Amino acid sequence: MSETKKSILDYETVALDDEKSALVIIDQTKLPYDIEILSLTKQKEIWNAIYLLQVRGAPAIGVAAAIGIYLAAKEIEADTSEEFYDKFKAAKEYLASSRPTAVNLFWALNRMDDCCRANLDKTPSEIKKILHDEAVAIHDEDVWVCKQIGQYGLSLVKPGDGLLTHCNAGKLATVKYGTATAPMYLGQEQGYNFRIFADETRPLLQGARLTAFELHESGLDVTLICDNMSASVMKKGLVNAVFVGCDRVAANGDTANKVGTSLVATVAKRYNVPVYICAPTSTIDLNTPTGDDIHIEERPAEEITEMWYKERMAPDGVKVFNPCFDVTDNDLIAGIITEYGIARPPFAQSLKEIFEKKKAHKDSNK
Repeated sequence: MSETKKSILDYETVALDDEKSALVIIDQTKLPYDIEILSLTKQKEIWNAIYLLQVRGAPAIGVAAAIGIYLAAKEIEADTSEEFYDKFKAAKEYLASSRPTAVNLFWALNRMDDCCRANLDKTPSEIKKILHDEAVAIHDEDVWVCKQIGQYGLSLVKPGDGLLTHCNAGKLATVKYGTATAPMYLGQEQGYNFRIFADETRPLLQGARLTAFELHESGLDVTLICDNMSASVMKKGLVNAVFVGCDRVAANGDTANKVGTSLVATVAKRYNVPVYICAPTSTIDLNTPTGDDIHIEERPAEEITEMWYKERMAPDGVKVFNPCFDVTDNDLIAGIITEYGIARPPFAQSLKEIFEKKKAHKDSNK
């Protein structure tokens, strides 16, 4: 009997194999041609996986960081909790250096750090068990967060709508459902029959390799377009809403997402198409006043000049500017969808209200 070919849907994007002390991920640099599962046991491997985009997407990076720092803690040998924490901090600083823009990386590492510091009255062995439970909680919460975002997002559209997304804020960027794709997946479950347009997303082609791939595998009606075609489909009236993810939201509602997002939002404004940012509260950084304060990572020039080509497609020696993200100004954004509701302009006020709802929710569950 031949073995049934596995789909991307048969795997979690990020998972913990505690028995093997491994972070298990789908290697997203190999998609869509190969579904390769990596079992990472060394901190250098985990650092590389985050830096090289083998695991990517803000929520998935956060979950990977939580599992990664737990695995580092699991290997620490220490006689006292103080000695344990010193080594834990060094491991945390190392993982934090892998991606400077993704706030979820720091959010997850800081949450694990807070958990560690709150339990320094316990033995190193006891602290390791607590860190395990916290990493698992971060993993499980991501599924709940994405489903909540999907439900709020679904309330903004109607059956048969055309939706456009940029980059990949899908299942492959989270544990399950995705952020920007969560309304699409939940809509599919409820028979909404959305028509989805996915930007290819140069230069790393996350839209072509990942979003189009996972939506097509899931049976959704998805059409792939080049990044410079968004105006064409919007002008024709084929797009009713734009859903995108983000890597960081500033206190004023400016958002950093994959480069090209601000272009999509500018075009959408011209054609009166609402742009919704799907943002777990873990990506909202109220300590960053505006988008101007967000550090934008620059990537290697070869991603533009050589990657995906058999031969170099640019002149030798030509200067290359390759920012990984751009900032979408808050006046281009109709709403920021979180797991605790939808923030509307003015965002400086509504984002604070979202965190008040989050605190009330947590207090009620204590």
